Amino acid sequence: MPQEPRNIYGGQAVIEGVMFAGKHVNVTAVRRKNDEIEFYEVPRSSKRWVTGLKKIPLVRGVVGIVESSAKGSQHLNFSMEAYAEDETAEEGKADEPKKAEPEKKGFSLGMIVSVAVAGVLSFIFGKLIFTAVPAAIEDLLFAKAFSSQVGHNLLEGLIKIILLLVYLYFISLTPIIKRLFQYHGAEHKVISAYEAGEKLTVENVQKYSRLHYRCGSSFIVFTVIVGVVVYSMPIFEWETIWERIYLRILLLPAVLGLSYEVLRLTNSVREVPVLRFLGYPGLWLQLLTTKEPNDEQVKVSIASFNRMLELDRQAAAGVNLSANAPKAI
Repeated sequence: MPQEPRNIYGGQAVIEGVMFAGKHVNVTAVRRKNDEIEFYEVPRSSKRWVTGLKKIPLVRGVVGIVESSAKGSQHLNFSMEAYAEDETAEEGKADEPKKAEPEKKGFSLGMIVSVAVAGVLSFIFGKLIFTAVPAAIEDLLFAKAFSSQVGHNLLEGLIKIILLLVYLYFISLTPIIKRLFQYHGAEHKVISAYEAGEKLTVENVQKYSRLHYRCGSSFIVFTVIVGVVVYSMPIFEWETIWERIYLRILLLPAVLGLSYEVLRLTNSVREVPVLRFLGYPGLWLQLLTTKEPNDEQVKVSIASFNRMLELDRQAAAGVNLSANAPKAI
C-alpha cells in the first residue's frame, strides 16, 4: 500500500538514461560505460510570474512546453557530454594491441553528435514541415477538390499524420534512437508503477505498459487534431496558400494551449471506460516513440526516479538544494 500521496511526475529519455522532473528538483541518471550510474541534479526554480502563468488554462500549456524544452535540453546535453567523455577515453585505447575485437558497447562520437542533429531536425520538423509542407502539399494536390475549407483542413491533418509516422518510423530504425525510445519506455513504466503504488523493483516495473496517457507523444497527435478544429473555424478562412500558412503560424500558440488541455482531460478520464478511448490516438503513436526496455535500462530509470523522490523530500523538509556536481554509484 502506498504510504504517501501519488504525486504527478513526468520525465524524458536522454542518452543512456532518464530524467525525471520533481516538484523541487530535476534529476537525470545515466549509465556510464563502466556500468556506474551517474546523476545530474538541478533544483527547480521559477519566477513568480511564470508560476502564475502556469495556473492559467490555455496559457499554462505553452509556458510548460517552453520551460520543459529548456530544462530538458540541459539534461540531454549532460548525457551527451557523459558519453562523449566515455568515447574519448575509449578512443585513447585505439592504438593499443588488440587480441580480439569484442562487440562494441555504447556509442561512437558520431552517433552522439547525431542526437544533436536529430534534435535540430525535430525542431525544424515541428515548426517548418508541420506548418508549411502539409498545407503546401494539400494545396498542390487538392486545391480544387473541395469548396469547403473544412475538407482541405482534414486532408492537411491527414498529411501531417502521415509525415509524422514516416519520420518516426525511419529514425526509430537507427540504433541510438531505438535505445533512446527504450529508455522512453522505461520512464513510462516507472511512472505507471509509482502511480499504482507499487514498490519500484525491476520485476514490478516491467509488468507495466510502456505506453502512458500523459506522454508528450500524445500531445503531438492532439496538436494535429485540435489544429484541424481550430483552422476550420469560419473566422479563420484563407484565400491563398500564403494566408493559409500565415494563419497556421499565428494560431500555433492557441493550438498548443488547447492541445495541452485536451491531454490533461484524456488523462483525467482514462479510468472511465466509455471515455478512455479519447487517449487512444496518443497511445497508438507511442507504439513508435517507445520500445520495450531491458532490465538494465529499467534499473537506471528507477535510480533516477528514487533519487528525485529523495531530493524532493529533503526540499520539502527545508533542506536547501543547490546545483550538485554529477554523482556516481
